[in-house]
Order: sequence, then structure tokens, then C-alpha cells
Amino acid sequence: MSPILMAGTAIVHLALICYTIGIFTEQRQRRVTGRVVTFLTAGVIFDLVATGCMIAGSSSGPFTAHGLLGFSSLAAMLVETGLAWRHRLRQGEAEVPTWLHRYSRIAYSWWIVAYITGAFLV
Repeated sequence: MSPILMAGTAIVHLALICYTIGIFTEQRQRRVTGRVVTFLTAGVIFDLVATGCMIAGSSSGPFTAHGLLGFSSLAAMLVETGLAWRHRLRQGEAEVPTWLHRYSRIAYSWWIVAYITGAFLV
């Protein structure tokens, strides 16, 4: 495995940790706290960097089945993070609406599917 792919793999683990802390905190508290948006934002940043490393180090290019799954799950988490920030800025730490609470679980689950398929491919 090339060094850039190894770096991408290590960084995607950091994204997993950040996303998990952010989503689990939101799910338990049903609020978008500063901790939630901090960890979701860090997760997105790590995920973007990891995705860049994976594309740069891959010999098969970005448009594989896993690549499309990865892009769509990254997009879902970008939307989740944007919605969390919007809720936080507009409502403060008010309770999360049911639709956002549900979307958070769906986006995170989709991201986990992409993460697991990537692990199986390596």
C-alpha cells in the first residue's frame, strides 16, 4: 500500500471517531451543542482530506462503485453538518426537530456503510 493511501486510511479513522462522537452526542441529548458541531465539522474536514488521499493514491480512479458510495456518504455528512450548524445558529441548543434527528441517523448509517465497504476492499 502506498504511503498516501496509508495516510488516507489513518485519517478516515479520525473522521469515524469525530462523526461517531458528534452523532451519538446529538442522538442522546437531542440537541446540537457546541461539542456536536465541533466534532461533525472535524469529521467532515478529516473525511475530505482522507478522500483526497484515497483518490491521489488509487490506481483505479475516483469513479468506482466504492468511490461513488464514498462521495454520496461524504455529501450526506456535509449536508448533516450544514443542517446542524444552521440549527445551532438559529435555535441555539433547542431540541432537534424529529426530521433532523432522523436524518442524522440515516446520513451516519450511510457513511458507516461506505466506511465498511472501504475496509473490505483494502
